[in-house]
Amino acid sequence: MTRSDLVEELAARFSQLTHRDAEYAVKTILDAMSDALVRGHRTEIRGFGSFSINRRPPRMGRNPRSGESVAIPEKRVPHFKPGKALREAVDARTEELLARTSVP
Repeated sequence: MTRSDLVEELAARFSQLTHRDAEYAVKTILDAMSDALVRGHRTEIRGFGSFSINRRPPRMGRNPRSGESVAIPEKRVPHFKPGKALREAVDARTEELLARTSVP
């Protein structure tokens, strides 16, 4: 699902929202989550999952073309950990789909 798909779904589910309002709501939520991560905070959506920042320490890498050693600096990267309800829903849905497609 893309961002525009999410906007379409939101506008379809809530008839009182115009397409522009749904787009603004999605943008506002995603911007708030991004800002929190930039500040180093953790964002948790109960039943869905949590977003946090992981630190990747500096390390030595190799240029694959020349084989030369390259220093790779420390990075902070976003990390998503799915919640229990999401994991269980995905697992149940996957099993359901596999049961329908498998031949007895």
